[in-house]
Parts: sequence; C-alpha cells; structure tokens
Amino acid sequence: MNARLSARDLTLAYGDRVISTRLTLDVPDGAFTAIVGANACGKSTLLRSFVRLLSPAAGTVTFDGRDVSRTRPKELARSIGFLPQSADAPENILVRQLVARGRYPHQTFLATWSAEDEHAVTEALKAADVTDLADRRVEDLSGGQRQRVWVAMALAQQTPYLLLDEPTTYLDITHQYQLLSLFARLRDEGRTVIAVLHDINQACRYADHLIAMKSGAVVAEGPPADIVTAPLIERVFDLPCLVVPDPATGTPMIVPTV
Repeated sequence: MNARLSARDLTLAYGDRVISTRLTLDVPDGAFTAIVGANACGKSTLLRSFVRLLSPAAGTVTFDGRDVSRTRPKELARSIGFLPQSADAPENILVRQLVARGRYPHQTFLATWSAEDEHAVTEALKAADVTDLADRRVEDLSGGQRQRVWVAMALAQQTPYLLLDEPTTYLDITHQYQLLSLFARLRDEGRTVIAVLHDINQACRYADHLIAMKSGAVVAEGPPADIVTAPLIERVFDLPCLVVPDPATGTPMIVPTV
C-alpha cells in the first residue's frame, strides 16, 4: 500500500483528556478512505492531527516522510485541504469571496489574482453545485447551502489530498449522494480523499478503504467488503444488525435488527 500520509505511535489529547494512545496507520494514496465510528471515538481528533491543528502528545504524523509539525502551514495547505466539522464565515462575505479564500495557499506576496485562480474558483463552485449562490451572502444561506460552499472552498484549494470532517452534515439526501459521487470522481482522477462519515452504508458504497474506530483506537481497516461484518458493527457501534449486499452496488449494507 502506497502511503504519503502516515501516523506513528500517536498519543492525542486535549489537556488531561487522552483520546488516542499509540495509534498507528497509513492512509492509502489515491484512494477514498472513510473513517467511521460512534460519536466521540476520536475520528475528528485524528483528522485535526493530520493538518497540525492538534499537536500529538507523543508520536508523529508525516506527509511525504516529513513531520507535519515541522512543515510550514501554507506549504502543507498546498498539499492537504481540510474541511472542518464546523466553520464560521466572516460577516457579510459573499459566497464567491469565501470560495476564493481557498486559493490563499497558492498566493505569494507579489502575486496578483490570476486566470488560473479564477478558473479554480469557477470550477469549485460548479462542482459543489453552488454557482447560482455565488453573489449571495454566506450568512443568508441555509445550513446545507453553507456546507456546500465550504466544500467548494476546499475544492478551490486544488490539493492532491482532501480531508473532510462530516462533509454531508446538513445536506438533504440528494446532495449527500451528489457530494459523495463527486469525491469518488476526484479519487478516480488521482486525488486522495479522506472523510469522516456517519452513514456506514454510504461509507461502504463509496469508499475503497474503511477505518473503523472505537475509543480512540483503530479496530479494523481495509476494503469494506473485507472487513464489514455484523460482529464488527456491533463492536464499533453497539448495534445488532445483519450485513447484506446492497441491491444496487453489491457493497455491504447494514440492516439493524433492534
């Protein structure tokens, strides 16, 4: 397995509250990886450590063999885009202006706004299906619309790695599947996508690689068809279930039995 992004013996904590201890994993390059698990199991904390928003208490996160804590933020942001679980937009900012902020890592002190930047923003608006919102204020949008605008900003960054923390939050079911299909297309085009997802059936349908977490630890990882079983789901989510083939895709589908 090729892996540019890796974690070795990570201990992650918020003050005295330890989330993960000695966590080690490799994220497969060029794949769509979904991280799943119950609330507060450490999924978001792991993503934050990947983009140096949380410094490990012990261990290292490396990208291309370099410790990310020793990589300048702007340099890292040219390789790894990150959509957090929640974000606040500046007051009165327009959608197009917010999406354009995704181009910041590519700007230099002397650089002016380029045709390449404009094209990146236009394509990101289109991909996230928010072109018609471009001239509206972000604060006037619904939760689902705002979420798609934040996705557009991450896409405008044009990074080879894209990390997304619960990207389908607030979205109706149509936009959920449209967004997941978009991430799958980005994977097919050679980008690496890592997303925290709550819907295990969506994760199984779209992801190549699944990381299942419980209490800050990775309890299973691999292709969904290889690792998703009823005992695993009950262990991770405390949910009795059956695992059957999805009638549309053949991928594992969880059917609760409670």
